[in-house]
Amino acid sequence: MSRVDLRQKMADTIRFLASDMVQKASSGHPGAPMGLADIAVVLSEHLVHNPDNPEWLNRDRVVFSGGHATALIYSLYYLWGYGLELSDLKEFRQLDSLTPGHPENGHTKGIEITTGPLGQGVANAVGFAMAAKYIGAQLNSDSAKVIDHKVYCLCGDGDLEEGISYEACSLAGHNNLDNLILIYDSNKITIEGSTDISISEDMPKRFSSMGWRVLEIDGHDFDEIDSAFTEAKSCSAPVIIIANTIIAKGAGILEGSHHSHGAPLGAEVIAEAKRAAGFDPDRKFAVDDDVLMRFRCALQQGDLAMRKWIHSLATLPLVEQNEALDALNNPDFSRIKYPEFDSADATRNTNGKIVNAIAKALPGFLGGSADLSPSNKTELKDLGEFPKGKNIRFGIREHAMAAITNAMALYGNLMPFSATFFVFSDYLKPAARVAALSKIQNFFIWTHDSIGVGEDGPTHQPIEQLSQFRALPNFYVWRPADGAENVVAWQVALQMKSSPSAFVCSRQSLPVLPKALKGDASRGGYLLSASKDATITLIASGSEVSLALEVKDELKRAGVCAAVVSVPCYDLFIEQEREYMDSIIDKETLKVAIEAARGLEWYRLADRVIGMDTFGASAPAAQLFKKFGFDAKDIAKSLI
Repeated sequence: MSRVDLRQKMADTIRFLASDMVQKASSGHPGAPMGLADIAVVLSEHLVHNPDNPEWLNRDRVVFSGGHATALIYSLYYLWGYGLELSDLKEFRQLDSLTPGHPENGHTKGIEITTGPLGQGVANAVGFAMAAKYIGAQLNSDSAKVIDHKVYCLCGDGDLEEGISYEACSLAGHNNLDNLILIYDSNKITIEGSTDISISEDMPKRFSSMGWRVLEIDGHDFDEIDSAFTEAKSCSAPVIIIANTIIAKGAGILEGSHHSHGAPLGAEVIAEAKRAAGFDPDRKFAVDDDVLMRFRCALQQGDLAMRKWIHSLATLPLVEQNEALDALNNPDFSRIKYPEFDSADATRNTNGKIVNAIAKALPGFLGGSADLSPSNKTELKDLGEFPKGKNIRFGIREHAMAAITNAMALYGNLMPFSATFFVFSDYLKPAARVAALSKIQNFFIWTHDSIGVGEDGPTHQPIEQLSQFRALPNFYVWRPADGAENVVAWQVALQMKSSPSAFVCSRQSLPVLPKALKGDASRGGYLLSASKDATITLIASGSEVSLALEVKDELKRAGVCAAVVSVPCYDLFIEQEREYMDSIIDKETLKVAIEAARGLEWYRLADRVIGMDTFGASAPAAQLFKKFGFDAKDIAKSLI
């Protein structure tokens, strides 16, 4: 059999594996996998990876931004030898299978990242490319390239219509990420029909204007595909390969139809398609030995490539590089010299000092802000600019920023952070949700945490965001009340390897708290101030903790005893055993939560919540706290 004929047979095998998977599940997306099958075959010939060791640092990364096309992904991971079996493909989209509806990192071997919503994967690919650039800058030398792999991303029209992809691709072009290859499956079909109904921009000009090299090919011509990959790997800029394809290629009457996007093709259509391609129409999940052997070459080739890489580390004069790699792989938290705080300060300021201390101690800790580092206090002083240094200039691109750092965190060796104003966390919520869902240790710094923003007004004052993120499973929101709580927040977050953490910090200065009476901040909540014969327990976080102490004093003057509980991390506190929580919050008292936000979640702990029922207003912070009921005398009066 000629090379062309074998490639065609390999591509058709992918097509029919995908269509059989969707048909058996009565659910899924056959169109994109069938349209991309020819590209997938040639990509297999160019990809440097090792299915036996999917954690190899210098492997090529493959990101499937169109995560709905999982029938293609799982077909490839079975064919390449990542451990999936045909029995797994037959369980596509079924409960507890290794082949869920969208690819999930940590669930199926070899899946680099959970992409989920369209466009996320494009930004993730940029993140992987940026991570490789940073680590390469630390490890590579003129005599040895420790990191020289590529990042491939397959995407479709839907991905490039989402705004996140523009943000990410703009940043990739600006940073000249020549290790990034974007494969655009341009089949001109979305769920509602032809893309003509919704998009008419000139995609080559869009990408060339952002500094990308643009290659355009017939996505079903093996030679053109091969030439494009060969050229892309040697380009000195990020590359987009615009592959003009036909959705559901080879699917007979449904070829090119939007009806093939998200529904089974039907048994008769599949049988006729197989017959036309020379396959047995009655044979399902068919993979001939010659096809499987060709795909499984990835095992031997990958093992050889990895062994050569390991050998280069052992034989070349790489003392400094090996030491640097070891420091990245094994961060020494004992080297962090946390600052101490003995005077009133905004927690955005204390957080900035803590972040700088961590960055100086840990080689893999880096990050940046959405053009707000002077306000977020996240500038890493004297630590240089990406890619050689640790300050990443994300620009005003919140959504891409969060998805990029998700990928950087999964790359290996890195602990990234990103920062913006808390109200703008709305722009990056989808990426934060994916971080929580896929257990990524990512750090989010969100400042200007409440109506304390003041004069910028209600558009900049977060009211519902604390409740929103506290409702997110496996996501830990820290709202420190002073520098000491801020230090504890970071100490805990650095140890949480399978969860993202957010640090929600104040613009206004907050006083130093007295020493805790019982418990500690590392458990999310603790008894800060007690009173004998207390009949009220005041519960608060962040700036409202000092307010609660003032309320306690006002109550004392009125002859009412109260205790104060600080809860810097609501999410962590409610995970504690009941005995500890009851020792902190006396259930026999009137429990009152105070927070300059919506605060509905506090009803889990409190009998009454003093929070926000409206949006804020534009005025100095002190006036706003008074206007919206966060005044010690007014609160005390309402409790007597």
